[in-house]
Amino acid sequence: MPALNLLPPVMPFRWACAYGEDRIGLWQAFEVAGVRQVMRWIPPGEFLMGSLENEPERNDNEHQHRVVLNEGFWLADTACTQALWTAVMHTNPSRFKSDPQNPVEQVSWDDICLRFLLKINEISPELQLELPTEAQWEYACRAGTTTPFSIGTQISTDQVNYNGDFPYANGPNGIGRQGTVPVKALHRNPWGLYQMHGNVWEWCADKYSRQHSELDTNEGRRRSLRGGSWDDAGRGCRSADRFAHKPDGRGDRTGFRLVRGAC
Repeated sequence: MPALNLLPPVMPFRWACAYGEDRIGLWQAFEVAGVRQVMRWIPPGEFLMGSLENEPERNDNEHQHRVVLNEGFWLADTACTQALWTAVMHTNPSRFKSDPQNPVEQVSWDDICLRFLLKINEISPELQLELPTEAQWEYACRAGTTTPFSIGTQISTDQVNYNGDFPYANGPNGIGRQGTVPVKALHRNPWGLYQMHGNVWEWCADKYSRQHSELDTNEGRRRSLRGGSWDDAGRGCRSADRFAHKPDGRGDRTGFRLVRGAC
């Protein structure tokens, strides 16, 4: 197995309009038409992907297995906002338009990968933005934790935007916001990433495989989503929870988060 490159990247890169280091770690930002997106440095490492068999309300597609990420990456600290989508695409397909800092939704995997990413990388070729893999997403979501949520073993609607009528593991009922909230309105995990739990499901790059296996081709063209949404039960917001949808599928519960490699 190749050795992990634990050295932090040299900053700033040409794509950055601002950069720095805080108590959480390294960050850089890029801008498109005056709209800024902060990217957090996620160091290489290894973790157990999936859930323990005794995790409450787990699904049978969460087989736990060791994953090693030999390269670090830059991950957006928030889901893509309506403001950033509009700056790139000059349209806003979202249902919940009360605030431009709400996550863009009603975007399909095809909309993102075949249109948005091509256009933003054409505007700023040095960005080389992509969707994260499922492994990158869960590793960053967990941020070194092993509990059902990066917050711990339970969540509340004060921390996460989900359907409070359906709490996790006999937890207390909470509010139902009936829509999305601004991307920095609620919980930030230990690595500085906002709302990896709830608000909107986030598309990943991978084709969905029920048991995380490249040999499993029974799922066809469906793509993976992670994180749960404003309209899901608490169980759907767990770090290990997985969902799949056809790549041209859209809905007011689905958005995405950007990633780029180490350079």
